[in-house]
Amino acid sequence: MKDSGIDLSDAPEVTPEMFARAVVRRGLKEIKPRKVQLTVRVDRDVLDWYRSRGRGYQTHINALLRAFMEASRALTVQRTDSITEGASCRR
Repeated sequence: MKDSGIDLSDAPEVTPEMFARAVVRRGLKEIKPRKVQLTVRVDRDVLDWYRSRGRGYQTHINALLRAFMEASRALTVQRTDSITEGASCRR
């Protein structure tokens, strides 16, 4: 069958706006956004310094925050382990 032989009289026309909002869901897992947009206040000189480093300054700031988060988590685990070890030694 050729395209010209297909009866489209009962099918609504798909507008570009409808197509832009379309989401394919069949067989695909939902993709969650990894990053969120937020507003944060920083000192002007800090922002100027990061911006002076060129493109990707927001990525650099994110990497610094991630490194701090991971180091803090590791420190928390170490503290918890040492508290647990100290409690088991007292028994």
